[in-house]
Amino acid sequence: MLFETLKLGSKLFREKISIMKVDGQNIRPIWLDSDLKKVKVIDQRLLPHEFVVADLKSVDDVILAIREMVVRGAPLIGVTAAYGVYLAALNSPTDPIEDAYMIEECTRLKSARPTAVNLAWAVDEVLSGMLKISDPSEKVDAARKEAEKIAEAEAENCRRIGAHGFGLIDKISRSKKGKTVNLLTHCNAGWLACIEYGTATAPIYAAFDNGIDIHVWVDETRPLNQGARLTAWELGKYGVKHTIITDNAGGHLMQHDMVDMVIVGTDRTTYTGDVANKIGTYLKALAAKDNNIPFYVALPSSTFDWELRDGVKEIPIEMRDPDEVRYVQGLDREDIRHVLIAHADSPAQNFAFDVTPSRLITGFITERGVCRASEKEILRLFPEKKNS
Repeated sequence: MLFETLKLGSKLFREKISIMKVDGQNIRPIWLDSDLKKVKVIDQRLLPHEFVVADLKSVDDVILAIREMVVRGAPLIGVTAAYGVYLAALNSPTDPIEDAYMIEECTRLKSARPTAVNLAWAVDEVLSGMLKISDPSEKVDAARKEAEKIAEAEAENCRRIGAHGFGLIDKISRSKKGKTVNLLTHCNAGWLACIEYGTATAPIYAAFDNGIDIHVWVDETRPLNQGARLTAWELGKYGVKHTIITDNAGGHLMQHDMVDMVIVGTDRTTYTGDVANKIGTYLKALAAKDNNIPFYVALPSSTFDWELRDGVKEIPIEMRDPDEVRYVQGLDREDIRHVLIAHADSPAQNFAFDVTPSRLITGFITERGVCRASEKEILRLFPEKKNS
């Protein structure tokens, strides 16, 4: 393993630099195939019971993968969409590529899911880079390079989030004189949702790599159980102690001093500090506030929405298929099955996200550092956005 030393404040942070591994093999949730004609992704619907890699060859494939949650998590959705722009250019019906065609395909990509702001941001970044190229023969290559640039930037952002978040966990560990630090997380904001390290999990991995005794309470995260299926799988592969809990257990644990800090990710955050994340996050924040437990949100700058002020009123909340609530997926002997758990005639609603107001959030962990959840503090870290 390689090691890098970063100076954070007065403390030396020793970071292990490594690509995430699955059964000893380096892996990312998305990569461009060696033939440069298809994008490969881990099909996250089947984890942890089956490890399947899917091929995306067209814009339609990318849209379906995002909508059906073959890929999910704001940073990964953005990177996948960025590669979708590349596939649009690669499969252009005309030579040279027409700008109108690219704009239309990008509009389709941005409609794949409504809440994660990374999607539209990444698409616009790649399209903008393409449109700046005057030589038509270089446009496809430009799109590929822009998509790869976004992927590497998101990986680096998560690495830095881990470095900055480590200090928060280390402080708790020192106050507990080395006793186990108990963290709670909701949904999956790990490397599966990003490119490497994750957002909420990056500080966890950093603390683990630096010898801090940590344990993670993993919310199951109904209805698709991304916590039980994905976060627990990730942490287990890395060797981090963890326990899966029902979504409604977090408040009880907090009341009994069994949680030292909550760390979650986000799909869209306003510049005033309101956070849209997986449904149920708001309730965790309320419980944390009531029990004086720090509640942190880890995110790269690409997840900030610099135009929206009031998250509760303005962030679009995705409504998904009610059958995701009515059915549950699991392994039955050797087969993955969907089982009806509700009365067959009972209706259901499936809100994918909720919004946690900034007043309930202790702070943000970003690639530029840690700040309080306020417009003033956010813009202090990102001063270039003040007049955007």
